[in-house]
Amino acid sequence: MPHFLIREEEIKDSIIRLVDKENLFHLTRVLRIKPNEKVKFIDKNHIVYTCEVKKTDKNCLEAKILSKEESARCLNINIVLVQSVLMTDAQNLLIANATQTGVKKIYPVLSDNVSVSKKNTENRSEKWQKIVLENFKQCERADMAEVLEVGNLLDAIKRFDKKNVLIFAEKYENSTVQTALKDVDKTSTIAVVIGPEGGFSEKEFEYFKKENYKLITLGKMIYKAPNAVIAALSNVISRLEDV
Repeated sequence: MPHFLIREEEIKDSIIRLVDKENLFHLTRVLRIKPNEKVKFIDKNHIVYTCEVKKTDKNCLEAKILSKEESARCLNINIVLVQSVLMTDAQNLLIANATQTGVKKIYPVLSDNVSVSKKNTENRSEKWQKIVLENFKQCERADMAEVLEVGNLLDAIKRFDKKNVLIFAEKYENSTVQTALKDVDKTSTIAVVIGPEGGFSEKEFEYFKKENYKLITLGKMIYKAPNAVIAALSNVISRLEDV
C-alpha cells in the first residue's frame, strides 16, 4: 500500500484531514479511494499512520487513525549517488532505481561522454524530484531523497572524503567492492559514482588514477547505467548497512 506525506497541521487528535491538492488528487481521482477503505500516511518524523477513510470530496479527505508506528524504511548510512546524466527514459529509470535503494541525495553530473547536451539538462531537477516522490510513495520510504541541480563530475566528487568515493568503472578497475569498503568511514557520507552510457573518458580515468580514487569492478558483466546503479548501491548497502 503506498503512503502519502502529510503535514503536521493535517493531523488533529485521531483524525487526518488531508487538504494537499496533489495527494488529494492521487487518492480520490487516481486510486479512487472510498470511505471505509484503508490508507497510509507518513509525517516528517517518519511516523506512519494506518487510517480508515471516513469521507472524501473535491476539497478534502478525512480519515480516522487506526494505528501509528515509526517507519524502519530508511538507511542507517548516509549514501549518495553521483551519476552522469543519461538520455531521458534511462535517466528517469535511474532516478527511480536510486530512490528505491535508499540513497539520501542524487547528484546528476556532466562528464565527458554524456549523450545529453548541457542545455537539455537545465531545470530538470524538479521533474526528477517528482519521480522521487512517486517512488517514495510506492516503496513506503521513510525519508525523501533529494535531487540536486546538474553539476560537474569532478566538482561533485571533490565534495567527499576521497576514501568514501566509490567509482564504479567498466575498465581500469583496481579494487573489488569488498576491498574498497575496508577503509570507508560509515559515519561520513559515502558517494557511489556511476558513469554515462559510453563510460568515463580516458582523461577522466587519468584523473581518477592520478588522485588515487578507488575504481571498482562489478564483476565480469557490463551493465547499462540504470542497472549499474542498482548493482553498485545494493553491493555497498548490503555490506555496510546495519540490519
